Amino acid sequence: MPFAPRLSRLFVPLMLAAAAAVVAVPAAAQFAMVPSPLPAASQASEAATDAEYRQDAAKHVYAAYPMRIYKGRMPPLLYGVMIVDTEIDVEGKIIDVRVRRPPAAPEVGPWVVAMIRKAAPFPAPAKMGKAVYTDIWLVHKSGKFQLDTLTEGQN
Repeated sequence: MPFAPRLSRLFVPLMLAAAAAVVAVPAAAQFAMVPSPLPAASQASEAATDAEYRQDAAKHVYAAYPMRIYKGRMPPLLYGVMIVDTEIDVEGKIIDVRVRRPPAAPEVGPWVVAMIRKAAPFPAPAKMGKAVYTDIWLVHKSGKFQLDTLTEGQN
């Protein structure tokens, strides 16, 4: 077998792997630092159920991170999709954050959990005593996101 074809058989897969790694690095870099939330005056929620509270909590997250909200319809392929349960006490403080469904991109999970924790306190669930806020985080490779509760949909 001539040397050139053997070299190209080895070289082409290596170049493709290197190109894939270069493309993946910028997306992963978006999640290396957790953004600081804007200060928000949290009002008490009048919700009587966890389902009603979900709206108030999602609006609170959007108010905390307006610069990170993906505007418009999300593209068909998302960088990360995860389901998160956030347990909130009577004062709006976070008791626990549990990832129910982790994202395929491992760097997205800790990034989302940290954003949730930094956004505390949440609206106090005055009528319920405590609440479990469950939402699906739809994360774009740019580091912007939408919550399923308030999503504008997907293309």
